[in-house]
Amino acid sequence: MSFTISINRLRRTKNADASFERSDSILQRLRARHTRAFHHRARTAIPEPSKALLAAKRALDVAGAAFGLVVFAPLFLGIAIAIKATSRGPVFFRQKRYGYHNRRFWIFKFRTMYADLGDARGTQQTTTNDPRITPVGRILRKSSLDELPQLINVLRGDMSLVGPRPHVPGMLAGGMLYEQLTPYYFQRHIMRPGVTGLAQVTGHRGETTVAISAIDRLDFDLRYIATWSLWLDVRIIVRTAVREFFRGSGD
Repeated sequence: MSFTISINRLRRTKNADASFERSDSILQRLRARHTRAFHHRARTAIPEPSKALLAAKRALDVAGAAFGLVVFAPLFLGIAIAIKATSRGPVFFRQKRYGYHNRRFWIFKFRTMYADLGDARGTQQTTTNDPRITPVGRILRKSSLDELPQLINVLRGDMSLVGPRPHVPGMLAGGMLYEQLTPYYFQRHIMRPGVTGLAQVTGHRGETTVAISAIDRLDFDLRYIATWSLWLDVRIIVRTAVREFFRGSGD
């Protein structure tokens, strides 16, 4: 029996979310029963795209990021004024994240939390109605406009327009380190992290306190890498624009 089949059976069980996803002991027992499946996944490396395809992806990134920074320049200015006018602290928030081949880089965002309550390390996850978030920050998060400064990261080569979202080193998933929950975790770093990604546009985003949800998100990251194409990037960018900016479904 595979680990995925066991997960699906548990999902169909009454109150599975409450009894399984919040229980470390049950999760540990399940993982122990399927050690072979986990280690097989960890040893099954996903091949990296060719240099030619990566160069084409990089060209799309540079063109898209440069275009976005020009188009959104007035919006950048308006957001900066709103942040400074409503709370003390800098306009931008920066934090160390995992990047390409596990290299760490500084990610940029518009600050959405009160400066004295923010978590620079990022290990304290944001929750629904988090009191650390400013009124302007709630609007920015809802529309995902707080992510716009990452276009700068794209131009610098730290990120791509599309890819697995960059995680904070030491990020927790299901109450444990992500790489402990899923031994194949670092395979998601064989491509540059993205401003948006397949997991995000398919609804796998937000908190990672629930183990099953965290595993699902990682599986979508790896699916993106395994099936990547320029056309897939374009489709994800369009879906992101509709989902985040026009429908306001950000977290």
